[in-house]
Amino acid sequence: MAPMAVALILGWWLVAASRAQQVPRPSLSLHPSQGVSLGGTVTLRCHLPRLAAWVWLYQEGGRTHNKYKDKELDAVEFSFMTTSWEHAGMYRCRYHVSDPLGTSEKSDPVELVVTDARYPPPSISLSFEGHMMTTINISIHVGRGSNVTIRCWNWDYGSAFLLHKGGHSAPVQRQDPSGGGMATFTLFGVTPADTGTYSCSYHPWVYPFVSSSLGDSVTLEVTSPPTHPGANGESRGSLVVAVAGGCATALAFILVLIIFFLLAARRGRIQRTTSPGEPLKSSKANELQVPPTDNEGLTYTELQAVTPSFCRPGPSVVPQPPVIYAQLGFGEPH
Repeated sequence: MAPMAVALILGWWLVAASRAQQVPRPSLSLHPSQGVSLGGTVTLRCHLPRLAAWVWLYQEGGRTHNKYKDKELDAVEFSFMTTSWEHAGMYRCRYHVSDPLGTSEKSDPVELVVTDARYPPPSISLSFEGHMMTTINISIHVGRGSNVTIRCWNWDYGSAFLLHKGGHSAPVQRQDPSGGGMATFTLFGVTPADTGTYSCSYHPWVYPFVSSSLGDSVTLEVTSPPTHPGANGESRGSLVVAVAGGCATALAFILVLIIFFLLAARRGRIQRTTSPGEPLKSSKANELQVPPTDNEGLTYTELQAVTPSFCRPGPSVVPQPPVIYAQLGFGEPH
C-alpha cells in the first residue's frame, strides 16, 4: 500500500504542478509610481485574471501579506496608510486558485522607495562645451549634437545617485560612484527629445530603499544650430562685383575706341578741305587746338556711353552712364 500511496501523491503533485504552469502570471504596480514620503500613503496593486483566488504580497526579506479576491475583481490592493522605513523594500505578488487548481509564479519585482526629508537634497551643476553652469533653477540653451554633463553631489550621505527628468515616473539614469559623494551623468549628442527639467536624488549609505528629496533643478533646451546667413549672399555679392568690374573694363575700352575714331574722322575732314597744291599742315596743326584768346568757335560734343547688352549688372550695382565732353575747334583752315 505504501508504494501505491506514494505514486498517487506523486501523480497529484505532477497534475497540480502542470495546472499551476497554466495559470497566468500576475503583475504588480505601485501607486503613486514615484514612491512615497515618510508617513504618507502608498498602495501596491496585484493584477490577475477574474478568478476567485487567494493573493499573497511578499516583501523581500520582510513580511508577507495576503487577501482573498472575488472573481468579479481583476486586482487586489495592499495599502500602507502611514509608511515607515520598515515598509521600504522589494515586493512581488502571486495567487492561488482552486478552480482550476493552481498557483501562479511570482510577479516581477517592484521597488517601494520611501523619501525621508531629513536627508538634505543634493546639489546640481550642468556643463557643456567647456562652460559650467552652477546657477540653479535656470533654463540653459545648447545646440543639437552637444554633449551635456550633469553633476550631482552630497558629500555627507550620498551613496547611489539618481537623475530624474520631469514627466518621467522612473529615474532616467542611476549611478553608484565607487567613492561616493558625487555622480556624473553625461548626455551624448543631445537632441530636442532631451529637452526637459532635470534634478537629482540619492540613496543614503546602507539604506538602498530610502531616498533624499529631489534637489534643485536645471532646465535644458536643445535647439538646432543656425544656418550661416551670409553664405549665399556673399557668393551673389562676389558675382555682382565681378560682373560690375568686367563691365567697367569693357566700358573704358569702348570709350577709348570712340575717341580714337572721332579724332581720326576729324583729321580726315581737315585734309579734305585743304586746297590743291597747298602744303599740308604739320602733324601739330592737325591736332585739336583751341586758341587761348578765341573761344567763340569752341563746341562741346556730348558722348553717351552705352552699356553692352552682355554686361548688365545686377540690381544691387546700377552704374550711372558716364558723360564725356570732347573739345572740338571749328576755326577756318589757313
